Amino acid sequence: MSMYETIKLDRDLRGIAKLVLSRPEKHNALNATMIGELRHAAATIATDASVRVVVLAAEGKSFCAGGDLVWMREQTEKDRAGRMADAIELASMMRDLDSLPKPLIARVQGSAYGGGIGLMAVCDTVVASAMATFALTEVRLGLIPAAIGPYVVRRLGEGLARQFLLSGKTFDADQARTMGLVSLVSLENALDSAVEAEIAEYLACAPGAIADAKALCQHLVRNPGADDLGWTAERLADRWETAEAQDGIRSVLAREKPSWTNTRR
Repeated sequence: MSMYETIKLDRDLRGIAKLVLSRPEKHNALNATMIGELRHAAATIATDASVRVVVLAAEGKSFCAGGDLVWMREQTEKDRAGRMADAIELASMMRDLDSLPKPLIARVQGSAYGGGIGLMAVCDTVVASAMATFALTEVRLGLIPAAIGPYVVRRLGEGLARQFLLSGKTFDADQARTMGLVSLVSLENALDSAVEAEIAEYLACAPGAIADAKALCQHLVRNPGADDLGWTAERLADRWETAEAQDGIRSVLAREKPSWTNTRR
């Protein structure tokens, strides 16, 4: 029996963790329970050395409709301290997923609104159905997408972010791909095979190097003006000293496969 009420977490023998939003009757809208469970799942995955890749998926017709309206109404009934606590919990959930030291692939079908786009923005690869639709609708409810804002604005750039955050207008999968929100657009019935192709690419790479490369990207973008010369030299020197680097170089010279490609189905 699953330990969660609103999500599911499964792993296969290859080290693929599937994190599934499981409120299909509510279009997988985020509420306090789901936010807390996603935080717990992210912490579990982050510390599980057997997990190589994480797929963020959803049950039902929609990927994620954003914030649950009942949960939103509850915010209006709380005092400021209560609202701040819930806002920090939501922002922390986004941060936890963003900082996972594993590749995070989103499998997106149907609609993704508000917080659903935030979830996509913290993923390393987003595979979306050609029929998927997207919108940042918070302003149409008198709100702003503050918790997801750092990730969405970084993903889209300020110009595109302002165009869609300020209007709440809907856009399609091809537009999302052009904007950089979606990595790959697939036919609905080919979503799973498209995701599998992305998984295969990650499994060909050293897991520790992936984690360090992800941290490198985040540091370089999020610390503008920093002196990168010394920091990047240290990171490269660190990598040269790892068993992964030694195995990777040895395997190329010997025309063999490195150890991390020995995965089971």
